[in-house]
Amino acid sequence: MNRTQNLRKQLLNETCDGDREAFSDGMSLMELDNFIVDDTHGIIYCYIPKVACTNLKRFMFVLNQNQLDLDLMSLSPYFIHNMNNFTLLSSFPRAEIRAKLKHYTKFLFVRDPFVRLISAYRDKMQNNEYYYEKIAYSILRRYGNLSQSSQTATKAFASGVRPSFYNFIQYLLDPQTQKQPFDPHWNQMHRLCQPCLIQYDFVGHLETLQEDADLLLKILKLESDIKVPPGNYNVTTNGFVWGWFRTVPLEDRRRLYKLYEGDFRLFGYRKPVELLDA
Repeated sequence: MNRTQNLRKQLLNETCDGDREAFSDGMSLMELDNFIVDDTHGIIYCYIPKVACTNLKRFMFVLNQNQLDLDLMSLSPYFIHNMNNFTLLSSFPRAEIRAKLKHYTKFLFVRDPFVRLISAYRDKMQNNEYYYEKIAYSILRRYGNLSQSSQTATKAFASGVRPSFYNFIQYLLDPQTQKQPFDPHWNQMHRLCQPCLIQYDFVGHLETLQEDADLLLKILKLESDIKVPPGNYNVTTNGFVWGWFRTVPLEDRRRLYKLYEGDFRLFGYRKPVELLDA
């Protein structure tokens, strides 16, 4: 696993050096709302929605409170996703931000970009009332040919009305959508965590969550004090991904790959040629 870590960080450095300007997006060090700080242990975690962030936030909360014997699973998702319960890097003065980034141990976890998109769609577009009224309703009107769809999620879900996965992809590919920052649940991982501006000490993958989490705890010298809870993440196959993407036309799959290509390249995920070749 140590060798794997070195290879992941080497790939980040080499890919960033090849095109640092393209991956940095002109971000300033004041735009760090996804970075949770634990001053007690000198740790910074950049959380990425749909990448085990509920359990990793539980881990960070317990560390920050210095209550290592607390049952992490007793912390409800509602509580743990309230960011007022955390100290964010963006809350510090610029000089202190730079000092913490230099001296603290910084880590993130990533995931196959297309599988993450599937997870985001299932979580936010299929049965989420808040996201229905915030985004899904307009997706249905714009791409689903449902001009008379209900504005209320309760009525829409009761009648089986929700955006298709292809409708969701159409929304992501729409130039109008891309004029504004994406929702964090489907924003590119490198845009949330800026690995070409910030040198991470540890890069975890959801696909090897437990092994990576165990190694992280050893690096932090916390392996005897706390465990990161295992998640309920299904092992995905090419067939699983194809089952979702088969409704998406080939040209749109290629455009979607270009939109998330940076994440594939930076974090070492295989280009899904089976989805992109005619």
